[in-house]
Parts: sequence; structure tokens; C-alpha cells
Amino acid sequence: MSGLGPVPLRAAAIRPAILSLERVGLVYEAKDGSAVEALASVDIEVRQNEFLVIVGPSGCGKSTLLKLMVGLLRPSSGRILHRGEPMQEMLKDVGMVAQSPLLLPWRSVVDNVLLPIEILRLNRKQYLPQAHRLLESVGLEGFAEKSPRALSGGMQQRVALCRALITDPPLLLMDEPFAALDALTRDEMAQELARIWEQRMKTVVFVTHGVAEAVLLADRVIVMSPRPGRVAREIPIDLPHPRAEARRQRARFAEYEETIRDFIFSFKEA
Repeated sequence: MSGLGPVPLRAAAIRPAILSLERVGLVYEAKDGSAVEALASVDIEVRQNEFLVIVGPSGCGKSTLLKLMVGLLRPSSGRILHRGEPMQEMLKDVGMVAQSPLLLPWRSVVDNVLLPIEILRLNRKQYLPQAHRLLESVGLEGFAEKSPRALSGGMQQRVALCRALITDPPLLLMDEPFAALDALTRDEMAQELARIWEQRMKTVVFVTHGVAEAVLLADRVIVMSPRPGRVAREIPIDLPHPRAEARRQRARFAEYEETIRDFIFSFKEA
């Protein structure tokens, strides 16, 4: 186990909580009718304008946590608070990005970005300039009228990110959004996301299997245990943003990586 000692919490510690999971558990019915305990007694606070990353072994309930946070699932036990009030319905002021871009191939790039506007029955003309500004901010200003088929995987994921941002939501939930990309593109997308977060100061909850990606992005890293998923450890990342320079100064960056990997590997040895 790494010798990384206690790290003082950054300013995020005193920010108000956007979401609070209090002793949340989830049990679902498997295809054979048996009960499966996915999560058990999970306590997590998501604080305003922080970048929270969730890591852990496969099957530990990371994606399930995001579905609970947005209200797609209801906990079997415990409760979820949104800005201090019990969450009664799905959140509306949230953007979501999945592992696959999920772009509609018959719509242009800009029309894919504007899809949430149409679903919410907002004024498309009012949001069209914002769609073009978002595409420009991620280097896709010349691709607005292209088909998604004309774009690489990384470019498609940039479109998905613009789509999530089009309504300017205060909260972004991201479920392994770069997992299907090659290593170089994944690194570029992570740095692009960090830049957008710093500029727009969203609250981000980001699920990943990538330990280096977690350290590159996070204010805090939540390490989940194997199923039933529990919070095994919370690790504040006390490195300045942007992190590209910190990563080049390898010692502290590598120490955080080692600490997180040690915790995940310790589950396999138990």
C-alpha cells in the first residue's frame, strides 16, 4: 500500500451539497427471480462545482449510482437528497454522457446537439447560436452540418458532450464516456473535459475504470468495493488544476495512482 498520508480537503469540502446519498441500498430481481444486492449503505455527498470521480471493480454499482442520482432508479433503502430536499422525481437540470455517443445518424451534428431542446420543447432558434458556440469550443465548428458517420469516435463524443451542455445544466453525470476511445484520444478528451469544467464550473460526477484519468480530473475520488457496492475510501486529490503540468511532475501524481490501484487490487486479494 502506498505511503500517501492524509490530504487536506480542498475548498470543495465547504461547498454546499447538490446531491446527498444517505445509507443508500439497492436490491433488484435477477432473471431467475433471485434478489441481488447491488449497493449497500452508500453515503456520498456531491458538492457544488466539484469534480467527483467514482472508481472500483467491475460490477460494483458505479453506473447504478448515476442512475440513482438522476432519479432513473429508486433506492431500496436509505434516501437521496437534492439540494437538501428528498428527491421525488427525475432531475431535469442535469446533463448525461454515456460510454457510447448515442448520436442519431439521420440528424446532422448540430441537430444532435439541439435534440434536448426539442425534447424539452424549448425555442430551437434561441439555442442555435449556443450550439454553434459549443461546437466551436471543442474544435468542431466546421462540422455542424456533417453526418455523425463522417466523424471519428473522439469527435462523436465531443458532440455528445456539447449535447449534454446545451441547456447549461449545473450538474453533469458521465458514465465511462471515454472508455471506447483509443488511449491518445481518451487523453485528449479528458483534458478537453477538464478545460470545459474549469471554464464553466459545473458539478461533475464521472465514472471510470481509468485510475490515471481519475487523478487527472478529480477533486475527490470515491473508491467502491465489490458488490454489494460500498464506499471503501474517499481520496481528496490535492493537486492544482489544470493537471497536465502536475502529471509531468510525476511523483505526487503517481503516488495518488498507486494509492487508488492498491485499494482496488486489495479487493481481489481479500
